[in-house]
Amino acid sequence: MNSDFDLLVIGGGSGGLAHAQRAAEYGAKAAVVESGPLGGTCVNVGCVPKKVMWYAADHAHHLAHAADYGFDVGVNGHDWGALKSRRDAYVRRLNGIYAANLDKRNVAFIAGPAAFVDAHTVDVGGRQVRADRIVIATGGYPALPDIPGAGLGITSDGFFELEERPERVIVAGSGYIAVELAGVFALLGSQVTHLVRKGGILRDFDVMLGTELAEAMRASGVDLHTRAVPSAVEQTDEGLVVTTDDERRFGPVDCVLWAVGREPNTRGLALDKAGVHTDARGFVTTDAYQKTNVEHIFALGDVTGRAALTPVAIAAGRRLADRLYGGMDGRHLDYGLVPTVVFSHPTIGTVGLTEAEARLEFGDDAVHVYSARFTPMYYALGDIKQRSSMKLVTVGDDERVVGCHVIGEGADEMLQGFAVAIRMGATKKDFDDTIAIHPTSAEELVTMR
Repeated sequence: MNSDFDLLVIGGGSGGLAHAQRAAEYGAKAAVVESGPLGGTCVNVGCVPKKVMWYAADHAHHLAHAADYGFDVGVNGHDWGALKSRRDAYVRRLNGIYAANLDKRNVAFIAGPAAFVDAHTVDVGGRQVRADRIVIATGGYPALPDIPGAGLGITSDGFFELEERPERVIVAGSGYIAVELAGVFALLGSQVTHLVRKGGILRDFDVMLGTELAEAMRASGVDLHTRAVPSAVEQTDEGLVVTTDDERRFGPVDCVLWAVGREPNTRGLALDKAGVHTDARGFVTTDAYQKTNVEHIFALGDVTGRAALTPVAIAAGRRLADRLYGGMDGRHLDYGLVPTVVFSHPTIGTVGLTEAEARLEFGDDAVHVYSARFTPMYYALGDIKQRSSMKLVTVGDDERVVGCHVIGEGADEMLQGFAVAIRMGATKKDFDDTIAIHPTSAEELVTMR
């Protein structure tokens, strides 16, 4: 077959770029196709701008506690527009860095929407490109609920387009995106109503984390409502009003933000022309080696529906390149023990099995749980306290640690090292035998009894 490239990656997000660049380092003639700005969701409407907004909210949190430490601080408001301008400029710089990195590694960049012509050929804006191998890394996009008036609201993409902070907001959703953006709005001064479809937030996480975060959110002023299933949105003279299926009405507000899940970005790809299979929701199905049902076509990242996290997509992309072009037979990503951080207020860090998952897999008798709940020293001098909670889930006679769950000040930064230890098979005794760093919150993880 006469091909233009050894490798064609459809999607210029974190996973696709990581794969193409690693493959090029091994000598593959590679190209990336992308119709939008380089960097994908993470750089443009995800992790990076979200963390900037989290930092802004974190500044508000610390300013509120400055007087506890003797500072006479006056805050004259917050300029959302100025923050957005600086944030957007930073993202544009990153877009340029990603483009420069492709040039540096001799990876061709083809701008435009991609659609399969056949299993080896992709049409990009009228140009047909052939490749020996093709990797689908097109990511996902935020979903809207199928209810009347849903389009009156915005998604997380729209959050980053806001030129001004809305004074009154309804956030609908129970996952990490919902709690993160609700926290940013609340700490920067918005009146936030948070609607959750079922009994609580972060239901895929250990139950302790959702319970503790809900308490903290309510304490920060978020009006959190469970079992509130939106059924319609209407525009009134006073603002947007959300009605739930039990006929409760919430609002009026200036903004409704949907954080109700994400869909695979496969629209327009014409996967059927390549014979690529998808699941019932449209996610591209792959085996443990990122291979689709078509021998030379692979998929990675959010479009596969597995662990929709940027570092996971990057790791999967690099390992795939190691195997296909680097001679590392059997090299692939183990999707177990993926550490995750939620940039809520307070932050959450979690890795491994929840307590419920461990009991289901190993049985109640084999599981031993250690926990701690305390007020970090940071709040010792003030009247307003924010608690931290930690849990270690262990199994077996040697009490191997299979789960670590932390919510509180610094949880995001402390988890990485503990994730390494757990991946190496650390036991509770290993934790106990590690000297504590005092005074810190992290020391609680090695002093639990």
